[in-house]
Amino acid sequence: MIRVLVCGAYGKMGREVLKAVHKDEQLSLVGAVDVNSDFIDVGDLIGVGKTGVIVGNDLQVVINETKPQVMVDFTNPSAVMNNIKIALNNGVCPVVGTTGLSEDEIKELSNHCKQMKVNALISPNFSIGAILMMKLSQDAAKFFPHVEIIELHHDQKLDAPSGTALRTAELIAENRGYLRQGHPAEVEKLQGARGGELSGIHIHSVRLPGYVAHQEVIFGGLGQTLTIRHDSISRESFMPGVVLACKKVLTLDGLVFGLEHIL
Repeated sequence: MIRVLVCGAYGKMGREVLKAVHKDEQLSLVGAVDVNSDFIDVGDLIGVGKTGVIVGNDLQVVINETKPQVMVDFTNPSAVMNNIKIALNNGVCPVVGTTGLSEDEIKELSNHCKQMKVNALISPNFSIGAILMMKLSQDAAKFFPHVEIIELHHDQKLDAPSGTALRTAELIAENRGYLRQGHPAEVEKLQGARGGELSGIHIHSVRLPGYVAHQEVIFGGLGQTLTIRHDSISRESFMPGVVLACKKVLTLDGLVFGLEHIL
């Protein structure tokens, strides 16, 4: 049994992870952490009856008490870096779905993994359908170099654009390079109307109640368009990927970025 700690237990994603880990026969839920904890039993939090696992509010204390092998983190961009470092310093392998980490921070964490000889997996998205959407978009860019991305999330998401949108643009750029799109004399009458830009790819972020996580990649060609869209209508869609990552992270070599590398 792989001993798992869940960080961000009170969040919507955190609760789904608690349920998924609790149900899996190869994983053992040994600890949970949330800064807003009132020290309730995890079973009361997810409706499965008493488990004996209490939600703590200090990651280091919970690690000391529960001795996990893997930490799953779905917290927020301001907390995730510190959480990962605490895990690595204690020989715990992080599985991270929190987005908002910069490229420099990921490089720093990769070096930290090497120094501590501890593995980690960070992924912008744990939905297998979303991974396929990114891969198909990368392939399509060979034939349709003109593309824009629209990502739509719930209005409590803190970072924009999403990690998935950024990763999609990076993968597309690997195939087509930089391409200036649109009319060269284009003017934004309202700043930001054309969205953000990465390698010439415009990315538009929508934040509204009612959404979970959605993205469409729209390609334009001569007399035609191609749209590749993925919708997560429930946070359960991420759980098979999270559970797989918990089982695989112990056998990786250092830091791996992207769930696609373990599928």
